Parts: sequence; structure tokens; C-alpha cells
Amino acid sequence: MSTVSPLDSAELRILRDAIQRRRTFAIISHPDAGKTTLTEKLLLYAGAVETAGAVRPKKNRGHATSDWMQMEQSRGISITSTVLQFEHEGRLLNLLDTPGHQDFSEDTYRTLTAADSAVMVLDAAKGIEPQTRKLFEVCRLRHIPILTFINKMDQPSRDPLELLDEIERILDIAPCPMNWPVGDGPQFQGVVDFASRRLIRYSRAGGGQVRASSFELSMDDPSFPAEVGEDRAQHLVDAVALLEAASAPFDAERFLAGRQTPVFFGSALNNFGVDVFLHALGHLAPGPRPRHGSAGPVDPANPEFSAYVFKIQGNMDPSHRDSMAILRICSGRFERDMLVHHPRLGRKIRMTRLHRLFARDRETVDEAFAGDVVGVVNPGVFVIGDTLSSTPDIEYARMPSFQPEHFGVLRATDISKSKQFRKGVEQLADEGVVQVYHAVDGVRREPILGAVGRLQFDVVESRLAQEYGVSARVDSLPYVCARWPVATPEQLAGVRWPISGFSLVRDRDDRLVGLFASKWELQLVIRDHPEVLFSETSEPA
Repeated sequence: MSTVSPLDSAELRILRDAIQRRRTFAIISHPDAGKTTLTEKLLLYAGAVETAGAVRPKKNRGHATSDWMQMEQSRGISITSTVLQFEHEGRLLNLLDTPGHQDFSEDTYRTLTAADSAVMVLDAAKGIEPQTRKLFEVCRLRHIPILTFINKMDQPSRDPLELLDEIERILDIAPCPMNWPVGDGPQFQGVVDFASRRLIRYSRAGGGQVRASSFELSMDDPSFPAEVGEDRAQHLVDAVALLEAASAPFDAERFLAGRQTPVFFGSALNNFGVDVFLHALGHLAPGPRPRHGSAGPVDPANPEFSAYVFKIQGNMDPSHRDSMAILRICSGRFERDMLVHHPRLGRKIRMTRLHRLFARDRETVDEAFAGDVVGVVNPGVFVIGDTLSSTPDIEYARMPSFQPEHFGVLRATDISKSKQFRKGVEQLADEGVVQVYHAVDGVRREPILGAVGRLQFDVVESRLAQEYGVSARVDSLPYVCARWPVATPEQLAGVRWPISGFSLVRDRDDRLVGLFASKWELQLVIRDHPEVLFSETSEPA
């Protein structure tokens, strides 16, 4: 059995060095901005994969590494958050690929809690889109530093200055261009790197390969005007001088505070600028940051191990059919067979092994450090939000359930598979794919589902069929919002609920939830009962 003991100075240095090597970041974007393609190309340039899978669902193409679910592969979209760990230039990168579909789930919100920084991918022709803005605001609330990659420069694009202005105007964050595109659409040739003052020019080398040539951005270097033409070379030199004079320099403090975003241009599909961005990502993205525990901030270099569960994923590997709890390690070092405290259960448990994750693939590891995102087989003792620590002094806040916007009743079409149906619903509820409610009066036996995005109902139907052999359908219900009433039993007994268009249900933790068919009826109840608090989230006890 491994126990935690005081570390000497040499061990502390090893611990700090290992932690400082980690970079944990999420990738966010609007659908079709090229997020999954960029993810694949980052893996390709880091040597983590040999070929990048195409995202579009065509029979003659490979599937993206991060999109491993059958529904993701058939529709060509990212539905569930994925963990991909790989090394590059001496750093260990934990990449969290979030769903980019407009009907994303709570999974997206929870995954962002595990990130120390985020990469925001923008379409060069469309700029800031609704989903991008929504996810950006989530990052801002969590004070997550953001790097920006303006993608699809190989297609007709908007003026780069206009895109930078839009970032500042709409997102209220100062853009700091780190490179500049040379052309767009078919004329997109490469980027000018401001730090090195060099032109990085790309050309196709056949077989899907790309050749990068680098030239000093100076008319005194004869190879530069000879390569791009004297007039164009002089134009680039003059334009870069103007941009450097007009742009505020990169400020690490402002970036880490979320007030400035370094901006890079490129084309993930064509591999133009991806290598430059990957290099910058490893150097600019911050290492593990302190997390707020019940007794205050927890330093990642604290030798006491601590982590929390931000995701549960079942049936990742059809040959195992198990459930995996995915942890963000916040401090210290994990060792195999470590005994840790489990505050919710009020007891200690033995952590026999952790798994390094690469999409659905797993590899057993004997140690892991703060900043790592790892998996542990869940024998039914972990739920989302659980803290695990080597000391009872560290506990992290539990995660609330978010406000669902869509509701439906789930019906199995084959009653002979009721056992598989119940097991599947329980697993999907454990993962937080949907929120599951049951009527208080017991009149309706079928579970009622609540989801942040309507797509999650399709996910439920697909996964029940693929993983549990159960045919089921979700029939829409007219509710528009859910509220968790917080009051004494006597106060609740006196509440005058709407006569129609309302249901009183219980969630899977047996808390009362009111489902309302209109915001107007909700406001009437709130007005008539000021003694009752109607919460928009379910704060676990």
C-alpha cells in the first residue's frame, strides 16, 4: 500500500518539474469552424497519430480520433467531450475536445472546469458565431486564458483587421496578433511570424504532405524578394511594420487574466500554420493553476494528492463494457495502490490503477501528476463532482446540475427489455448525458428527461440501441424550464402550483423539481411565494 509521507527537497523538485511540464487545455468553437480538424492536426504534428482522420462522414475517409462514438462518426460531429494526452517538445499536453454542436450538453460546461486554458477556433469567413460567444462566456466566468486560432484561411476570408476588431468589440477582449496571413483562399501562402520576423511559406509536397520554407522578412535577404516577388516582399515588410506599430505587444499577465488573447492565422485542413500554433501553444498556455478547495486555494505543487471527477463515460470499449470516471488531478502525485479519502462516501478507497486516455483507448499508468486528466474504472462508487484526496483536509465543491431547456418522456418500445432499459437509463444519468426525473404522484412510470440541448435526446436513443440493445423514443413535453424549490416542508405544502402545464417531479437525488410550461407561470408562483427560493441549478447536498 502506498502512503503519503513528507517529501525531501529533491523529491519536491521532481514533483514541481513534473507538474510544470503539464499543459491542460480545451478547444472550443461554433459548429463547422474546424475544431475537430485542428485537434487532429495538432495530434499529427505532435506525432501522436500517423494520419489525421477526416471529420466529414464519408465512407472512404477515416474517422477523427476524438470522435469515437458511432453517432459521432455517422453524423460527422463531436457529441461527447474527449480526453487526448500526448507529448510535444518536452511538455505533456492534456487536450480536452469539447462538443461543438449547437445542442451541446452539460458535459461541455463540466469539461471546461478541468481546463487551465482554452483554444478558441474561429472561421475566417464567419468570425464570432453564437456558439463561440456562448462558450467564450463560460471560459470568462471561470477566468480561463484563451488563445485564438483563426481557421480556414485557405477559403475566401474576411479582412484580418476586421476579424480582430470583431473579437475586441463582441467579446471585449484585446486581440494580439502573433502572426499575419499572406493572402487568403487559393492565394493563401503562409504566415508572417512577428516574434522571429520571418515569413513561413507553405507548399504542397505531394501525398498530402506540406513543405514549409522560412525567409527573413528583410529586403536585405535576397532569397526573400526572390521567393515572393520584389513588390509583394516590400508590401509585406511595410505592412508588418505598420501592424507592429499599431498593435499592443503580447502581455503575459493580461493573457493569464483573460484580458488579452494571442491570435494565430492558418488552415487546419491544409496544415498551414498548425506547426507554428502548436509550438506557441506549448509555450504560452499556462501550467496547472491552483484550485479552490473547501479550506482555500490548493497549490498544484502541494505534495498531497487531490483530484475531482468531472466526467463519467460508460462503454468506451465494447470489449470491457465498463464505466470510466475521468479525473482532473489538482495537486500532488498519484501512485499505484494509493489509499485516498472519498468525502461523499465518508470512507477510504484504494486506487489500484489509473489510465492514460487517448479518446477511447486506455493505457495503465503507475503515476500521474497535478494537471493530468486520467481515468479510473468506476465500480459504482464515483459520481460527477466527487473529490478524491490523500488527506481529508482537501475537498472541492460539487458540481450543480444546469438548467435544462428541453424536456421529453422516454418510452421503451419493447417491454421485454425493461431490465436493459433501466440499466441504460441509469448509466446515462450517471454520465450526466441528461437529467432524469420521476413524477411525484407516480402516475407516469416512464422517466422524464431534461437536457441543455435537444441533440442529447438523439444521443439517448442511439446509445440505448447500440450499447444496450433497447429500442426507445423520446416524446417531447411542453415544459420550458425547471426549478428546484428550496424551503421547509411546511412552506412547500402551502405552495399553489399551476393547475395545468406543470409537473412536480423528483430528480435522481430525490430532490423536488418543478417543471413549468411557461416563464409567466413560474413568475406568478415566485411572486405569490416569496418565502420559497426557486433555484435554477441543483446544488448537491
